[in-house]
Amino acid sequence: EIKDLIKMIKNTQDYTSKGAKLFKGVLLSGKPGTGKTLLARAIAGESGVNFIYCTGSNFDEMFVGLGAKRVRELFAEARKNTPCIIFIDEIDSLMSKSRRFGAEHSSSRGTLNQLLAEMDGFERDDEIMVIGATNHEENLDPAAVRPGRFDKKIHVPSPDVNGRKEIFDLYLEK
Repeated sequence: EIKDLIKMIKNTQDYTSKGAKLFKGVLLSGKPGTGKTLLARAIAGESGVNFIYCTGSNFDEMFVGLGAKRVRELFAEARKNTPCIIFIDEIDSLMSKSRRFGAEHSSSRGTLNQLLAEMDGFERDDEIMVIGATNHEENLDPAAVRPGRFDKKIHVPSPDVNGRKEIFDLYLEK
């Protein structure tokens, strides 16, 4: 699945010229420590596209409207740097059901609604893809993960012993 995703990102013209629709969003889900963030960086690196990293908590706001403004600025930056992958780690803190259905303050709903509007506002051939990572897929707002927003869902299983060793080696070599 990942290799096909990289091919699609690298060769968007090949896909779109044949009428294929590119993914707007990809959701990586799995337990903590499975390498979702590392995988997203690898996808961008292998694809040779720009990579913007943020976490869902980057959009937590102290003032009303600040989270929505940060979302607009994030997508404006991506549009300036296409082709681009926007990676939102811990996306469940931004796109939880509780944000839209009343358990959170209305400004939190505004942040989520701005993200949904931005994802709806770009076309598949704009060469922007959003990759989100979550440990809690079951807590995500159904409107956020519907087709047309997060078109592809990839479960990232726990790595085996060799995979875990490679992750440790990568981080420890620094």
